[in-house]
Amino acid sequence: MEVLRLLTSNYVINVGFVAWFAAQVIKTLLAFIPTKKINWERMVGAGGMPSSHSSLVCAIAVGVARTMGYSSPEFGIALALAGIVMYDAMGVRRAAGEQAKVLNRMVIDFKDMFQMIREEFDALARGERLEDVEEHMQTKRKLKEFLGHTPLEVLCGALLGILIAIIMPI
Repeated sequence: MEVLRLLTSNYVINVGFVAWFAAQVIKTLLAFIPTKKINWERMVGAGGMPSSHSSLVCAIAVGVARTMGYSSPEFGIALALAGIVMYDAMGVRRAAGEQAKVLNRMVIDFKDMFQMIREEFDALARGERLEDVEEHMQTKRKLKEFLGHTPLEVLCGALLGILIAIIMPI
């Protein structure tokens, strides 16, 4: 119980958690609007609008600035880490997500090709002719494609984190 009291008494941890949670809730709501279905994976998953990573690190940086001062070494470290996380979200993780899309498409194409060959062979063995079945197996994806963020998603996440850190009392 003492650990929980210690964690909830830390403003920087609290503001970071609130900013992350707010971004995840917004992300889940934005995914709900077009589909009218709640996708609980959006509540904990990476990628999407707004960036919860950016929200978290920017809230922590502003929280450190508010508690330790803008000239403190702690703020410098928090600001540098926020920059690295946001750069990574737009760069490396986004590129990995794009590569996952291409690889998923390749896997589906290969599955479709082999499935079509098999079905055509079976149909020919029965004396029939199959039509194109390309759409048949395009529903399953293996690699996670929501990994990174667009610059707008990172900006919105950063602004959300900064706003939460400013309005949340110390």
